[in-house]
Amino acid sequence: MTNVLLTGAAGRMGPAIRDGLRGRYSMLRVSHHRLDRLGEAAAGEELNQADLCSLDDMEAAMDGIDVVIHMGGRGTEGEWEVIHEKNIVGTYNVFEAARRQKVSRVIYASSHHAVGFHRRSKTLDLDVEPRPDGPYGVSKVFGEALGRMYADKHGMSVVSLRIGAFRQKPEDIRQLSVWLSPKDCIQLLERCIEATDIHYAVIYGISNNTRAIWDNSDAALIGYKPKDNAEDYLEEVLRDGKPEGEIATLFHGGHFCQMDFDGDPSRID
Repeated sequence: MTNVLLTGAAGRMGPAIRDGLRGRYSMLRVSHHRLDRLGEAAAGEELNQADLCSLDDMEAAMDGIDVVIHMGGRGTEGEWEVIHEKNIVGTYNVFEAARRQKVSRVIYASSHHAVGFHRRSKTLDLDVEPRPDGPYGVSKVFGEALGRMYADKHGMSVVSLRIGAFRQKPEDIRQLSVWLSPKDCIQLLERCIEATDIHYAVIYGISNNTRAIWDNSDAALIGYKPKDNAEDYLEEVLRDGKPEGEIATLFHGGHFCQMDFDGDPSRID
């Protein structure tokens, strides 16, 4: 019997996750700062209106919850003021509210943009140093560090998911390596919810891609076995895929590295 809270339930990934997890657990509480964005509650669901930037709201949202899937916040690059409010303050509120309500596990939606300025010629494992590719990536480094602290200091079970390109299908050459399909995303979240004996773990959110450039071998420890492969879309991507900029092609973070770039790529090892 597991009660699950999904933050950001009306965001970019939230609706697909909500649909995929509906009915699997004893209760799925779906949360967003605007209740009208959530529609009607299905059987086994509860609707919750909560602002990530309010610790009181988040603490109330977690009453009776066993596992939090934190998908809320700013989901892409943007102004620092917004990222700070949603992804720094909001993420702190999620972890602190979870601690106060004695939530057993937090599944934190991190991002590969936390390590985006590593060169794409290098395969990344789970021990690679942080190398964010913008303010958004910096906020995800913060969230991973915060999750580690709550695991070590407060005994909370935490999983940080470095999510790749969550799409119905890959849209460019880079995404042939980092694509995460909706179906595999649901399986990954189920394994994170149901796995036993996790203190703190980092796992890449990626499908079973032939061109994978991340070493995700530790995902097998929780039983994650992705099925979809971006290579199935190779011909379509080669024909219709979006072109990448010169800087984007060099690094794992792609377009996020290209944005506002005025540095010297030769100095980035």
